[in-house]
Amino acid sequence: MEEQSNAINRTEATDALAGFYSAADRSVEFRDSMPPTTQQTATTIFYRNIRWLKFVDRLGKKGAGILEYLGGLGTMLVQTAHAAVSRPFYGSEVIAQMDELGVQSLSITGITAFSVGMVLALQTAYSLAAFGGKMFTGRVVAVSLVRELGPVLTALMVGGRVGSGITAELGSMTVTEQVDALRSMAISPIRRLVLPRVLAVVIMLPILTAIADVLGIVGGLLIAVTDLQITPQDYLNSVWNYLAIEDITSGIAKTFFFGLEVAAIGCYNGLQVEGGATSVGHATTRTVVFASISILISDFFLTKLFLAL
Repeated sequence: MEEQSNAINRTEATDALAGFYSAADRSVEFRDSMPPTTQQTATTIFYRNIRWLKFVDRLGKKGAGILEYLGGLGTMLVQTAHAAVSRPFYGSEVIAQMDELGVQSLSITGITAFSVGMVLALQTAYSLAAFGGKMFTGRVVAVSLVRELGPVLTALMVGGRVGSGITAELGSMTVTEQVDALRSMAISPIRRLVLPRVLAVVIMLPILTAIADVLGIVGGLLIAVTDLQITPQDYLNSVWNYLAIEDITSGIAKTFFFGLEVAAIGCYNGLQVEGGATSVGHATTRTVVFASISILISDFFLTKLFLAL
């Protein structure tokens, strides 16, 4: 009986193994008979399952776009520098742009600095009152405005107003083919359109910053006299005795770089516009964003540079 049972078990195992191999052979035959387009190759499975490769691809495209943008911006700046030291030079256009981009920005930069000076004096006095340092309000306001807040806030205000205006103007000229008309008349758009605006912003931004510094200190003086019971003489003596010439020069020197960034980004984005009015709007938005980011990032490195000198 035992031998009979073992024989039956061996027969069943042999039949099951034969059925398994038969099914496997049918599976292989079915896979081989599939069209090449439906076969799941190792490469297809790899790219389908590894989602992060799409992220790497998008990141690479973004990086290439950034490098292309910086390369075009650098090329335009080199051409602008060459145009600045060669003829013809459109001096009357530079003066007109100084009035439009600089003088007409005085109101927004002045109001901003005056308001910031008042708020800074108020906050500083209440913070220092607990330590008996209310008399140091003048020097804190002056140094904060002259070294940091004055140049950065003025550049941001000018970048928002002037940078967007430059992009909108040049973008409209590009869309309506006025820039191409200048090229057909052998007039360089860099020399005629870009250089006057770059020079105007670089010249006027330090002047606007100096005026903003003065208005900010005056705003702090107004709060010190009316709300903090500090005499004008004590406030001004605190400013005069503590503010150094290095503070003024470092703050003003930053604005030359800020002005170059704002004007260059505005001009480049305007000349690169393609399409219609919608493209001009998008380019204007990019200018405000890029100019603001470049001002804030460069301010950090310029501050480290001037502190190390």
